[in-house]
Formats: sequence, structure tokens, C-alpha cells
Amino acid sequence: MKKSNNLLNQQVKNVSVCFISSIPDPARIYISEKLQDFKNVNLMFRTKTSDKNLSDLISNADILIGWRPSKEILSNAVKTKLFINPGAGVQHLLDLFREVNEEREILLINGHGNSYFVAQHAVALLLTLMNKTIPHHEWMCEGKWRTGDSDTRSIPMRFKRVGFLGYGAINQKIHRFLSGFDIEFSILRKHWKKQTSPLPTKANKYEFSQLHEFLKDIEILIIGVPLTSVTRKLIKKKELELLGKEGLVINIARGDIIDEESLYISLKDKIITGAAIDVWYDYTPKSDEKGKKFPFHFPFHSLDNIVLSPHRGYSPFNDLLRWDEVIENIKRMAQGRNDFLNVVNLDEEY
Repeated sequence: MKKSNNLLNQQVKNVSVCFISSIPDPARIYISEKLQDFKNVNLMFRTKTSDKNLSDLISNADILIGWRPSKEILSNAVKTKLFINPGAGVQHLLDLFREVNEEREILLINGHGNSYFVAQHAVALLLTLMNKTIPHHEWMCEGKWRTGDSDTRSIPMRFKRVGFLGYGAINQKIHRFLSGFDIEFSILRKHWKKQTSPLPTKANKYEFSQLHEFLKDIEILIIGVPLTSVTRKLIKKKELELLGKEGLVINIARGDIIDEESLYISLKDKIITGAAIDVWYDYTPKSDEKGKKFPFHFPFHSLDNIVLSPHRGYSPFNDLLRWDEVIENIKRMAQGRNDFLNVVNLDEEY
């Protein structure tokens, strides 16, 4: 009872929360149950799809939650102080929120609820690539039993030099997941002052100005930076050459961080050993003459040293724990706090 009373004493503000995107019923129930002790929180879930049907809800909303708000929605949300994007990646929202913030302040939140699953997927891609799982699976489907090392041998993880380009929520988890291997780690990040918790292992530390030194010192590059004007096409042919012929690339961030043609040529010409890619270059691909759709402009699917993944690192979407950061930010506003999680710096673009 004492804990409950303390909680109630902290609730200093009535907060209306409007979900502008439809979310599954289990998520609605989960969020409602987690906030049931916060009597000053009013949750409003979207039931119809048009912006017009939202107008009455959003006009009184302190918090909006969803993926792709229109300018009209933000203009009509006259009380809104916080917009929460539940998924990772806000590059598609930056121009809109810069424009809105010229007239009034609305904080943009970048959700990290996917980070555990994206990290898990990155490790899976890395091991699939290194253990050559896919060709051996295909040979077994063809009835070829135990072709052995003469065809496609695994690459040992032991003693490899792994580099994290960026050290946000995803790469921090990948670091922890890989810490049981005998690996030398290196990290390149923009703001080392933000690193307040201890690293899972010892690691060599680099600044962004040391990109080439960083790439020379590693063999496996794991890309986990946001896509910004600074990181777009940050990795080109020269940078891939610095990894060396044993180099491996895992990209679970955004496709355009690596120059597309440079990646294709580096794989085709064996400038690097291989890559596993979950993020691509054309998200509205047109069907070819055979009805096939490819989210790229070079024939990556013809290469034998790449693992192709259809931007599914967020899976499973039905995991309810992904909503915990959203719930925490709602609680903080209800308590009159301003220390929200994962506020986007519009100047730095993440």
C-alpha cells in the first residue's frame, strides 16, 4: 500500500495519450494494464484509419504515438508536447518535425523497442555467413550429403577482430551477445561521453575522425549507426578495401550507409570475403519480367558470398516488451518529469 501511495503522489499531471496508428489488441491490453495505476493517464486508441476520424482525439492529446504522422495531424494536435515513434529510425520524420518546431516545440522520441531483436538478427546473420549455413542447407535439399570442407568451409570466429560502427542500443546488445567468443572488439562512436555504463568487454575506442584507422584494425564490420547526412554513403569502396580480403560486413542499420555500387563490386571482385545485409536501397521495387521484386539496383542475388535478409530484424512484432520504453515515457510525463528516454536531437538527426 505504501508503494501505491507513493506512486499516486508522484502523479501530478493529467495526460491524454492518442495512438494515431493502429496497434494489435494484445498490445493495447498490455499497455493499459501497465498504466492501470496511473489514474491520471487517459489512453485513446485509434479505431478508424482516416485523419479526419482522429481530429477530436488529437486536439486534446499531450502525447501522440505512431509511425507516420501527417503535417495536418501535428498542426491539429495543439496540446501535444511529445511524439513517440515506436520503431527505430526517424530520418523520414526529421524535416516534418523541424518545420513544426519553428512554431512550437514537440519533442520527437525514437523508439528502441526493436533493439533486442535486431541485435539477435545481426548475430544470426553473422554466424550464418561465417558457418556457410545456406549453401550447405541447399546442398542437403538437393540430396548432397556431407560435402565437407572441400566445398565451403566455415570461418572461425575465434580471434577475429570485430568493429562496431556506432554504439547505440543495438550494437551495445550485439557486443554483449558476442562477448563469450574469443574476439578483440573495437568501437567507433560519435559521443563517448554518453557511455556511462561499463562495456561488456575491453574494447579499442575510436572517434569518427578515425574511421580509416578503425577499419584497418578490424576484420568484421557491424554497422549500427543511424542514417544521417554524415553517415549516408559513409562506407564506399575505399573503406571496404581497408577491411582487407578477409573482411566481413553486417548491416542492420540502413542500406544507404554503404554505397550500393561499392558494396556490389567489393563482393563480386572478392575485395572482401562476404556480407550479410538486412537493409536495402529500394523499398518500392517494381516487378521484373518474371514477376520478381528485388530491393536493389545491382544483382546481389547472383553472388555466392552474401546473405540476403528482407529487413526483418524487428521480428517478432508481437513481442509486448517492445512497448516498455513507450510506457515508461508516458509514466514520466504523468509524473511531471522531463527526462524522457531517447529524445531525438533534430540538429544531429538522431
